[in-house]
Amino acid sequence: MARKMLVDGEVDKVAADEAHYDFDLFVIGAGSGGVRAARFSANNGAKVGICELPFHPISSEEIGGVGGTCVIRGCVPKKILVYGATYGGELEDARNYGWEINENVDFTWKKLLQKKTDEILRLNNIYKRLLANAAVKLYEGEGRIVGPNEVEVRQIDGTKINYTAKHILIATGSRAQKPNIPGHELAITSDEALSLEEFPKRAVVLGGGYIAVEFASIWRGMGATVDLFFRKELPLRGFDDEMRALVARNLEGRGVNLHPQTSLTQLIKTDEGIKVISSHGEEFVADVVLFATGRIPNTKRLNLEAVGVELDKAGAVKVDEYSRTNIPSIWAVGDATNRINLTPVALMEATCFANTVFGGKPTKADYSNVACAVFCIPPLAVVGLSEEEAVDQATGDILVFTSGFNPMKNTISGRQEKTLMKLIVDHKTDKVIGASMCGPDAAEIMQGIAIALKCGATKAQFDSTVGIHPSSAEEFVTMRTLTRRIAYKPKPKTNL
Repeated sequence: MARKMLVDGEVDKVAADEAHYDFDLFVIGAGSGGVRAARFSANNGAKVGICELPFHPISSEEIGGVGGTCVIRGCVPKKILVYGATYGGELEDARNYGWEINENVDFTWKKLLQKKTDEILRLNNIYKRLLANAAVKLYEGEGRIVGPNEVEVRQIDGTKINYTAKHILIATGSRAQKPNIPGHELAITSDEALSLEEFPKRAVVLGGGYIAVEFASIWRGMGATVDLFFRKELPLRGFDDEMRALVARNLEGRGVNLHPQTSLTQLIKTDEGIKVISSHGEEFVADVVLFATGRIPNTKRLNLEAVGVELDKAGAVKVDEYSRTNIPSIWAVGDATNRINLTPVALMEATCFANTVFGGKPTKADYSNVACAVFCIPPLAVVGLSEEEAVDQATGDILVFTSGFNPMKNTISGRQEKTLMKLIVDHKTDKVIGASMCGPDAAEIMQGIAIALKCGATKAQFDSTVGIHPSSAEEFVTMRTLTRRIAYKPKPKTNL
């Protein structure tokens, strides 16, 4: 059967000789991106094989599981814990709504942990069924590339089997990393944090990114004492500064101890727990120390350099706009390429790959207006440009509209926690080029705003939209008073 293949950005109409290959496509890694690419390619008529490490909630070089990081040890179990932690504050707020709650409200960590494990096992089986229903052949074992069209799979019993494929797709994701400080072996990563046998009453978190902020919220919401250390003045570097400041205030308001511009220099095991020494010489004792200091592409054991696949300094696979490497038969999607490391982005890249290689529709991934959320309590969600990015990229004046308020629910509960919503507008075109929100249901609201930005909505169109009342979401269509106008300042030209 002839297939349409992408060659240097064009569709080759010449029938490919497939008789020499076991598969049209072999995928290494059955996470969100790998499973999507395998299924959609199979739906387009390709014969597809895929390999994945054996299942375990905590990943290593030899264990993983169908579903990948997001399903097993990332987005899904993390969100379950966020839901669990949110009830702590909800129970406090309920009293002013007339609910008489016994003062001795108990939280059982192990019960939630078991429910979380049950759910990821259910999803793991669903992903396996999705592959089977698409007639994708699943192999349990570690895959590595041994040639431009050949994959070696080391099975659970240690035996190795080689398979050939017209195309090979790398979808191995990323892995948490630890800073190399004395005692780092005493710390855990987010993998272990989602599967702790005992709930930590005292937690230290190192990192200022979304994983650090989310786990600080989770553990504090469940009653732990939490100290959060990060290098910058505010957490969540890269997000809108005004939103970062509010997240920091909300964390402190809920009892998280913030240590800005502070790192850790040493961890020491003691009878009382793990002694933590900060870069300012302060000492803390914790039951658990979480290092949430970034992730690296999971490409180390794939044998890529020996095959000639180009990697960047971080170990990410270099690809073109179609997710193709410098080796024409080898492709890569998801966190292994270190583009935008989000599950929905990996799904988009996988869909584009399947359309390009097996669907006869060469498709580039579109990275504009990708929405994302930080599931701290309350959450932060954004789409488009931050105020700082908008000013930096501006070709004219930038208009900023904001609305800060105490949510209606808080007026009865008495919780002092502001919601902030923000729109960034290009004055010349009136287009809304950025939106952000920190407050309850931010992620749910922002998904709809993302559609509007994707469609090129103007501020006038936002203003002409009738709001849903009473809701926080209606603020996005009632922000008619300009907060500030940032005058365009041309960047000085240089011959350097």
